[in-house]
Amino acid sequence: MHRFQRYLPHVAVGIFAIWCAYALRGDLAKVSLAPVLHSWDLIVLAAVLSLINYALRIIRWRSYLGRLGHPLSFRFAALTFIAGFAYTLSPGKVGEMVRARYYLPLGVPLEKTAAAFFAERLLDLVAMVVLAAVTLSGSSDYRGAVLGAAVLVLVVLGFSAGLPWQQIAVAVRTHERIPRILRKPLNSLCGALAATRPLLRPAPLAFGFVIGLLAWGLEGLGLNVLSGMLPNSNLDVMAAVSTYSVAVLVGGLSFLPGGLGSTEAIMTTLLAAHGFSVGDAVFLTLACRFVTLWLAVALGWVAVVILRQRPLAVTSP
Repeated sequence: MHRFQRYLPHVAVGIFAIWCAYALRGDLAKVSLAPVLHSWDLIVLAAVLSLINYALRIIRWRSYLGRLGHPLSFRFAALTFIAGFAYTLSPGKVGEMVRARYYLPLGVPLEKTAAAFFAERLLDLVAMVVLAAVTLSGSSDYRGAVLGAAVLVLVVLGFSAGLPWQQIAVAVRTHERIPRILRKPLNSLCGALAATRPLLRPAPLAFGFVIGLLAWGLEGLGLNVLSGMLPNSNLDVMAAVSTYSVAVLVGGLSFLPGGLGSTEAIMTTLLAAHGFSVGDAVFLTLACRFVTLWLAVALGWVAVVILRQRPLAVTSP
């Protein structure tokens, strides 16, 4: 039993990798490579925009951990952040919290990693709401989802910044009516929310929001670049950014792994509303997902392998 438990995480990772490969195979079967072969330069440019997105978010992630009292070298912060992308295909992307396993040996508490992750997800959601609300892709079909996400952000932000989480954690630990099995996870949650407070002050909040706005705006710009592969494309930059943001936002709120299925369906529908044929809309949607979602997953597994094989200098000088 002990030997089985030892290898259980590796088995879980293997199963997850097979799931990623299977989902990617399904997308590959739907893509015609003819436009790709004639417009590879546009695909490379869109991929570069995604890489800049990752770089900006790495800077924010490293800044968050530094503000929480755990400065890291840029290389180690980058590798561990990207390694989380290997688990992007998890509901709500919570699998990206696997980064915590790299920080625990350095004395970084799980609550601090969870705090940085929570702040990152929250500011990304804010940025997506703002980008999606720019034009709402010329359609009111998803106006309710965008407005609902905006209300959710305001409520979560208000509760996170306003409630005395340290006192609540003490009350949870000592309250006898709370089942013992629930006390530890609730206490950990309160500890993570308490640790998030330094990241929700005006300066880091504004910094995180600007980074999120730039990072996700660049991926939306990538959709505009990719649309150049199709003849007679009429997708301008603002429409591309808004379309991408609405699709990813609603896909994320669906809580499906990586937004698979829901994001593609919404993006295809919105592109069709902009005048693309259904076939072209499907192609453009899948091309966008390849240079965003699947590129991130591939880089994530590369980072996981590097972190397993090489000892790294982890702290900043």
